[in-house]
Amino acid sequence: MKVGEKLAPLEIVVTRTLIVAGALASRDYQDVHHDAELAREKGSPDIFMNILTTNGLVGRYVTDRFGPSAVLRKVAIRLGAPNYPGDTMVLSGTVTALGNDGTAEVSVVGTNGLGRHVTGTVTLTVTAPATMPGSASQGAA
Repeated sequence: MKVGEKLAPLEIVVTRTLIVAGALASRDYQDVHHDAELAREKGSPDIFMNILTTNGLVGRYVTDRFGPSAVLRKVAIRLGAPNYPGDTMVLSGTVTALGNDGTAEVSVVGTNGLGRHVTGTVTLTVTAPATMPGSASQGAA
């Protein structure tokens, strides 16, 4: 792995079930994450994914690419366009820094049909040599 290396993209189909399950799992009971009618009353065309679900998906994306020895140290994200049911979010990432102590920093972007859903930076530690399964340099998805 090296600075500038691109991680293979990950496509996530945004389903109603994913949105509701993510909200429930993170104990976010705001109606805009599970009740389409109330979401529309509040000005949204449908329910939408909460930030905690997005945060988890970003973490999963990075740890899946760095392997089982990867440990998240920090996930800092900012939301943009909402993730609505029926869309697909595509996560992509680039290694932006490597430390001598096994730390790595990855810039992550998640896009959907409306634009950028999430941007952020993930800091992790890799305790064993990372082969980055699914990295663009290996040609796997």
